[in-house]
Amino acid sequence: MPNVLLKNIGTIVGGDIAEPLLTGNSILIESGKIKQVGQIEKTSVGQVDTTIDCAGTTVTPGLIDSHCHNVLGDYTPRQKQTGFMESAVHGGVTTFISAGEVHLPGRPKDPAGTKALAILAAKSFAAFRPGGAKVVGGALILEKGLTAGDFEELAGEGVRTVGEIGLGSIKDPEEAAQMVQWAKAAGMTVMMHTGGTSIPGSSTVTAEMVIRTDPHIVSHINGGPTAVAIDEVKKLVTETELALEIVHCGNPKVAVEAANMCVQAHALDRIIIGNDAPSGTGVIPLGILRVISHLASLADIKAEEAICMATGNTARVHKLDRGTIAAGMAADLVIMDAPMGSIGADALAAIDAGDLPAVSMVLVDGAVVVTKSRNTPPPNYKPSVV
Repeated sequence: MPNVLLKNIGTIVGGDIAEPLLTGNSILIESGKIKQVGQIEKTSVGQVDTTIDCAGTTVTPGLIDSHCHNVLGDYTPRQKQTGFMESAVHGGVTTFISAGEVHLPGRPKDPAGTKALAILAAKSFAAFRPGGAKVVGGALILEKGLTAGDFEELAGEGVRTVGEIGLGSIKDPEEAAQMVQWAKAAGMTVMMHTGGTSIPGSSTVTAEMVIRTDPHIVSHINGGPTAVAIDEVKKLVTETELALEIVHCGNPKVAVEAANMCVQAHALDRIIIGNDAPSGTGVIPLGILRVISHLASLADIKAEEAICMATGNTARVHKLDRGTIAAGMAADLVIMDAPMGSIGADALAAIDAGDLPAVSMVLVDGAVVVTKSRNTPPPNYKPSVV
């Protein structure tokens, strides 16, 4: 892997919501990892293969889509489209996390079949990077008959997550809670559907059902696509410590109300951001950027805080080696600026104003995978490879 230096950075959003903005104008990358962040004058550069002049623009961690319904390959049978993940990389997404390969035609619903699908997807995406992005694939759909030993086997085969509880045949909170305990004991991260039904066979899930089941993540607290009542949202914000996911393919009003509740509860570190696509809403390559802009412009949240929700917060919940710009972390980065014509002077000001930022370059493990976004507007200032 080449050694890379990013210099002449105007603003660095570090991804840690406790300290969203970092001091410095350069980032040094060695062997795909961030080695040093700071002032170029104090950086021990050494041998560099590539230097990127960021032209005074903004650098953020690569965005993490916490809720993707991929199946196998870069194809969605739900919308019959190819290349949807590669297209999202042009919106700054460098990691996708599966919430369950539930859209597979003829999806198996017995223990052996649901295990086989999760293992296949996990192993497939471990070797396949659409558009250069990383995919945490193989989210187990809970079905009747699974045992504690099954979860141990799945974890040993590389399955890291349990997909949205409520999409499979397990509906009863007590039955689900037992499997959640097995999953947690195996080191897996657990998501749970919240709100109205989304597809045939899924169920309506209330706040009380989520609390009794005790997952790690309240999937789409603003609905997927139908939200729970606002008093249910309040219960999940104030009576739990669970991660609270806000998605694009949900209720936009509840998204803002839930975000403001988290502001009042000093719980911004619990918000993560997902797309919940492909779904009936469609394929939305800029979905993560749209949620960031939605929250920053309509809720009492700063642009840099919203970016941290889509990066560091998600990485922490899923135990990933990315999402923050810090020494030792994977060098998954986005260079962005205000789009031409925006009233914002830079990327963060544009987001605060409700505009989508212009993605001008995307790096994964220090390698440039996008040099010009085909999906965002063009930037005022463009980075250049020296």
